[in-house]
Amino acid sequence: MRTRCSVGVASALLTLLAALLTGCQRSASGAGGGAEGRLGGEPTATVTATRASGYGAVFLGIGECSSFGTTSFTEVACTSERAAARVVTRHDGTVGDGPLCPGTTDFVLHISEQRPSFDEDGDGAVPQGYACMRSLQPPHPGDPGGGGGPRTIVGDCVHGLGAGKVRETACDGKGEKKPQYKVTAAVRSRSKCPASTALYVQLGGTEPVGCARPV
Repeated sequence: MRTRCSVGVASALLTLLAALLTGCQRSASGAGGGAEGRLGGEPTATVTATRASGYGAVFLGIGECSSFGTTSFTEVACTSERAAARVVTRHDGTVGDGPLCPGTTDFVLHISEQRPSFDEDGDGAVPQGYACMRSLQPPHPGDPGGGGGPRTIVGDCVHGLGAGKVRETACDGKGEKKPQYKVTAAVRSRSKCPASTALYVQLGGTEPVGCARPV
């Protein structure tokens, strides 16, 4: 079976999988009777691509699939029993400079630039980029209330970490920490949140303010 491998993963994939289920940390600063959550991190892996024949022009293009190992990251056919996640969207550059991943993305893969010294036609070159991934099978930490994913969206829950910080956790209470707030709406400004709002969470996108209430 043809595969395309990535080596030099930032950490072992077992560690990555644990990180994916942990979710994203947000920091918060008290203001106006509530707090504003800000994105502090996201479930990711950094990979260096090694090209192989038999695939499209883009490493991990939209609709292509990946598998997970313990020491390497591999692109595989989506029909393979090794396939674990599918690329929802794929962008060049860095996450900070590019478009947001879809709200229900389970995790993000950051792809390191690869330009082989001996490459006559350029087919072996892989630009820096990132792939927004969705697991093929449950659980989906990126789903509303799932307790993880690279973005906070409506339906997600968070718990306090102290010192004005919060972290996403599963709304069903099955995570390591019980939920304390739930994001019930996404709006353009704080003034659009309902009176019951106790926490303002920065979501990004066209409606960047998340209105969260106690649970």
